[in-house]
Amino acid sequence: MIRPIWVSVVLVLTVPVFVWCTPGESDIMNNSDRIQPYQVNPRYWQYKRQPLLLIGGSKDDSLFQIPDLQEHLNLLASVGGNVIRNTMSDRRDHGFEVYPFKQLENGKYDLNQWNDEYWRRFETMLKLTAERDIIVQIEVWDRFDYSQGNWKSHPYNPDNNINYTSEESGLAADYPEHPWRDKQPFFHSIPSMPRYEPRLDIVRDYQKRFVHKMLSHSLPYGHVLYCMDNETSTPELWGQFWMSFICEQADEAGVQVYTTDMFDDVWEPERSAKLRQAIDRPDLYPFLDISQINSRSFGQAHWDRLMWIVSQLKDAPRPLNNTKIYSAGETSWGSGTPKEGVERFWRDLLAGVASARFHRDGAGIGLNEVAQACIRSARKAETLVEFWDLEPHLELLADRDANEAYLAAKPGEQYLLFFTDGGSVSIDFGDAERHLKGRWINVSTGEWGGGLECTGRGLVAVSAPSAGPWVAALK
Repeated sequence: MIRPIWVSVVLVLTVPVFVWCTPGESDIMNNSDRIQPYQVNPRYWQYKRQPLLLIGGSKDDSLFQIPDLQEHLNLLASVGGNVIRNTMSDRRDHGFEVYPFKQLENGKYDLNQWNDEYWRRFETMLKLTAERDIIVQIEVWDRFDYSQGNWKSHPYNPDNNINYTSEESGLAADYPEHPWRDKQPFFHSIPSMPRYEPRLDIVRDYQKRFVHKMLSHSLPYGHVLYCMDNETSTPELWGQFWMSFICEQADEAGVQVYTTDMFDDVWEPERSAKLRQAIDRPDLYPFLDISQINSRSFGQAHWDRLMWIVSQLKDAPRPLNNTKIYSAGETSWGSGTPKEGVERFWRDLLAGVASARFHRDGAGIGLNEVAQACIRSARKAETLVEFWDLEPHLELLADRDANEAYLAAKPGEQYLLFFTDGGSVSIDFGDAERHLKGRWINVSTGEWGGGLECTGRGLVAVSAPSAGPWVAALK
């Protein structure tokens, strides 16, 4: 496959200049086949001209770095998963991760030279996911890579490279505070940002070089979405700069891409000024990542906050992606239990999100047996109802306790009912006589339950077969 190449010229302070070379047309997926909002219902995605619901789970965030990538992708595909999260992260959480830059014999890094192994792994991930029709949501920057212990050994740290000093770059050797405090000037290298100073221009040049290199691999592929940050608390200008940068490079290559950002404070969406401006600017944010709503929000409150976001998009519908559903266990900041993770997954789907993925092990349930059963359950439901034909209709449920059950429907035609832990509710079928057939799906096992028939008008009672999470699909 022909790939874009880079031509570098070394200037003062060894800042490189780049020439973008457009890939050959035969190497690039046709724009009409690339992932894009579904033309019939832009709340969902389409790929290869077909609508699709993105669901998944994986055991790592920077998935391209794991040594058993092919086996993990095979498992994901075997249970019906079709989306992964891929941070371009390089922090050495497990010991097998590598940095994108070449390390010299003296132990320091040269930011003008690449570590071919990093980019080989990235290209392999793109190829393997394309072969399996697994959508990749890239996160370009992860704030946790550039603070505390991870910054100590990072190539961008002026102590660790031959390309600039602290005096030349404005970067210190240590940023000990949690990254949510936004003390790292690395994320303020764009003019007019609060911590910007001209010395950071050299850092921005190397940041651009990195993104150029990433795009030289990813742009030919049509199954990639681009999110600028992991749960950022940095001012919006940072992400907007990189969104514009990526879209400009895509335009030069003749391809259509979709970009967004992920804001840390979306767990409380009504109070998030960053989310508000993203909602109000569909031209800048053609899809939204609302992952943080899947932490610190529980039960009915989680649903209500989802519904608030959905209501704000009535006039400009677009995909809502959840690339992280937290659920590893109770924590002080509210990750929630695995049971809560299963509920969040189904509340997300019934609310009408375009993508729902279980967060990695340690913060979520990854792709463990519980996650696998959930994914299989959703795919079984898809054989009876089509998610993009449904809308949330909690008002059609009666005799319901808080967080007992949730409903999405095309009233009179299709209904998808989720019980969090058994129970009984009534569905309002309206004034006309209805006769609907369907099946139960056991979310705990991912297997079919018994058949289900509902006949009548007005309120018709439906009871779950037993305790535990159940889904009823009626048509």
